[in-house]
Amino acid sequence: MKIMLDAGHGYSTPGKRSPDGMREYEFTRSVANHARSLLNNYRDVTVYFAHSDQEDVPLQERTNKANSLKVDAYVSIHANAFGSGGWTSAKGIETFVYLTRPRGSNQLAQKIQRNLIVSTGLEDRGVKTADFHVLRETNMDAVLIEAGFMTNREEIKLLRSDAYRKAVAEAIVKALADQYNLNRKPLKPSQPVKPAPTPTRTSPSLKGFYKVQAGAFKNRKNADELAESLQKDGYSPYVYKQDGFYKVQAGAFKDKENAEELAEKLRRDKLNPFIYFE
Repeated sequence: MKIMLDAGHGYSTPGKRSPDGMREYEFTRSVANHARSLLNNYRDVTVYFAHSDQEDVPLQERTNKANSLKVDAYVSIHANAFGSGGWTSAKGIETFVYLTRPRGSNQLAQKIQRNLIVSTGLEDRGVKTADFHVLRETNMDAVLIEAGFMTNREEIKLLRSDAYRKAVAEAIVKALADQYNLNRKPLKPSQPVKPAPTPTRTSPSLKGFYKVQAGAFKNRKNADELAESLQKDGYSPYVYKQDGFYKVQAGAFKDKENAEELAEKLRRDKLNPFIYFE
């Protein structure tokens, strides 16, 4: 399975920035990096980047590369904008496919859009059609995501947040795994399957722990539902609010190895956890 991730625009692209100066590429490249890391956990998946941190890659060059590599899916990641340069009330997430709504592309777009709305709680602007170059000139399933408005005062805060960027990446990867029946890599023989160690419950402000986050949501209800599901499965989660998100922490450990064991157990339960130290 070959997947190409396309971080929209580049550092030098004129005009693609928020009214207070955030360049769109700062967001899109971060999401692409997070998504690649998550996809590396799946078997027989090769991830390519259409973009580059060294130069702004022209659209024709991006689609030519995808076609020559014969990738199976092309995911173009963007942040939206509206108006003539100032703040506006436009908000929400939308995903685009080509005008003819190719079956595979449309199915993937529907899954990505649904996962993004569930994960972020932002307004659902739906799956739409457009004659964008990356949708028209590619020979594979291709979608273009607009993951929030840089011209909205509230959504720019999210677009700057690493937690939001990870949530967007997780939603994309979950949809790709579902659409193409991707299978996670098995544990190495030297890593026996065993019950995860009992986590330490910590305050979000308590420092010096490897923390395992099972999910982050804009909507409190979604976070509570995940926590309830984890609790039924024998975990000891709790929900707290940070950086505008309701986060579900599954455990915290002094030893990184223990955090990795819990994260692997969550992955076997079809979740996409990540570990961070603070």
